[in-house]
Amino acid sequence: MPILSPASAGFFRNRFVRAIMLSGVFLQMGIWVRNFAILLFVMERTHNNPFDVSLISVAEFAPIFLFSFIGGTYADRWRPKRTMVWCDLLSALSVFIVLLTIIFGTWEAVFFVTFVSSILSQFSQPSSMKLFKLHVPAEQLQMGMAMYQTLMAIFMIIGPIIGTFVYQRFGIHVAIGVMGGAFLLSAGVLTFLPPDQSNGSDESATNFWLEMREGFHYVWSRKVLRMLGGTFIAAGLAVGIIQPLGIFIVMERLGLPKENVQWLLTVNGAAMLVGGGLVLGVSKKIAPQKLVAIGMFVSAFSVVGVGLSTNLPLTLAVQFLNGLFFPCIHIGINTLILQTTEEAFVGRVNGVLNPLFMGAMVITMSLAGWLKAQFSLVTMYEAAGLLFLIGMLLMVPLFNGNTNLKRNRIATEGE
Repeated sequence: MPILSPASAGFFRNRFVRAIMLSGVFLQMGIWVRNFAILLFVMERTHNNPFDVSLISVAEFAPIFLFSFIGGTYADRWRPKRTMVWCDLLSALSVFIVLLTIIFGTWEAVFFVTFVSSILSQFSQPSSMKLFKLHVPAEQLQMGMAMYQTLMAIFMIIGPIIGTFVYQRFGIHVAIGVMGGAFLLSAGVLTFLPPDQSNGSDESATNFWLEMREGFHYVWSRKVLRMLGGTFIAAGLAVGIIQPLGIFIVMERLGLPKENVQWLLTVNGAAMLVGGGLVLGVSKKIAPQKLVAIGMFVSAFSVVGVGLSTNLPLTLAVQFLNGLFFPCIHIGINTLILQTTEEAFVGRVNGVLNPLFMGAMVITMSLAGWLKAQFSLVTMYEAAGLLFLIGMLLMVPLFNGNTNLKRNRIATEGE
């Protein structure tokens, strides 16, 4: 019996798929070494100063607000392969500049690595989505998103281990060198992508601000994208509530030392890996809008369960269930975007929708400490579950829209 179906075998024979996945491996390696090496380095240098540690998150998330709209618009103007290669090269260059700076005594420059890398990702990520749209057949897009989600889930498990090992074993200088090398290797792999297709027009001839406004209008004028925007906001608000409170679940609800929070993270990462693989197997059988709704519903149930549980095995079981279905949200949303968006607007649609999630998440994340002082931990998790349920309900109007989605996909492919 063949291990892979003919459709799956054709997917993995795709030159673009092989190159983009290998590039993703190197990028994830560089990102996770960056995240943990810089975190541990800053904690060591500042004696666990919470303000300096929080600056790492500021350096990582602030560019999403400042550059996502801009990066998405330029991703639609520029050639995507060239954009991605240059972003990786510039990331590597910034890393090596910071390495020289640290060697000569200015350790605070490590924040610059995270900041620059996060800025460049706002140009590179929508370009990657455009290439998926160009080089992966429509019926395989969901499979491609599932593969990419599985890759990220793998590094959610092994990334912290790799980053911590490199820093503790070799120090910050070698860790920064590994980051730069990983970005260079990613750039090298991307050169094997199929050549960019010239659109035959001068990229600077059109008005940048006009194109950005067209991106907002494009999202607002399409029901599917409007519903996705609402789902992004609901999910972001929910994630922002629960993300800072996991450690309190361990200490207050389970009565365990704070170090046990690692088991919740490990179980969640392992479940996401399994879930990504399962979605990969059924990617052609379930409509993407239903995938999103399933993921939202299970997240609502699981988040409430974690908040109510006072038993470690039960909490871990519910956390595993949450991680198992969470890839449905990511994979379904990205598939919907690619299936219903014209290639010329993919970058701008990403530039509009992604900040909705991040902005909502940061709002409730910044309020989580104050809200916990006003309400019980159980109430907070119940509120997060309600927000996930709202996100699911926003998908319901699209359940009977398979025909419309297919028509829209055909129309965008024809253009």
